[in-house]
Amino acid sequence: MVGPRRPMIVLCGSSIVQLSYFLNGWGATLTTCYARKADIFLRGYIGWNSRMALEVYKKIFPKEHCWDRHKEIQPSLVILYFGGNDSQDPDFPNSSHVPLHEYVENMRKLAHHIKGLSDKTRLIMLSAPAVNEEQILKTYGDNRGRSNEVGRKYAEAGVKLGQELGVPVINFFEALYGKPGVFWDGMHLTAEGSKILFDKIKDVIKKADWEPTLDWDKMPTEYADIGTDMHLEMMIKETEDETIGITDSESQELKPQ
Repeated sequence: MVGPRRPMIVLCGSSIVQLSYFLNGWGATLTTCYARKADIFLRGYIGWNSRMALEVYKKIFPKEHCWDRHKEIQPSLVILYFGGNDSQDPDFPNSSHVPLHEYVENMRKLAHHIKGLSDKTRLIMLSAPAVNEEQILKTYGDNRGRSNEVGRKYAEAGVKLGQELGVPVINFFEALYGKPGVFWDGMHLTAEGSKILFDKIKDVIKKADWEPTLDWDKMPTEYADIGTDMHLEMMIKETEDETIGITDSESQELKPQ
């Protein structure tokens, strides 16, 4: 155990999560935002679908701690993503396909479990994403069993589920669909793709009426009274604002690179 104890944020899902620190990814950006304010835990598993997650979700998120003296170590926020692999063509070799109705129920079970970890555990769900079919074919020589026609159905079902559960849900499909430069292989995110996802997550966090707040600009900075180089802090903040747009000021836009 490393102290002091901070709020815990868990990124859980398949390759979009495991690779979220790759190429200036959205996970890396969140970690920068929460420096000295919260700890980010990465639970990303390339190739997984929602069915695989159900095999181990109680190990990743052990619920028994909710009812004992360790209750305070439960996550403050979980960002949950599955769906890309679930929506794969069932006839593709070694497919990770999960039928749509099962996918929805799997995600429902995961969401209920996470929401039940503690009264203060918040959840953001990401729907199945869009892909660039032409780029996938060019990169891999086949379509990897992925198509936007099917992916859209899984995304719409995921959005509907989030709305039913009263959980913030990001339509990951609509965020990426038809946009240039967001994938490096047709499926996995470039820095620009991660920027789009990060902005969607940022909007949810900053608009949420959560108590305590998880807006990094409103959270206390750990040991702020000890040895802080305010000049350096301001330089870092200005660089962040200009390059990844993490300021909450509505007046400052991301500057072109």
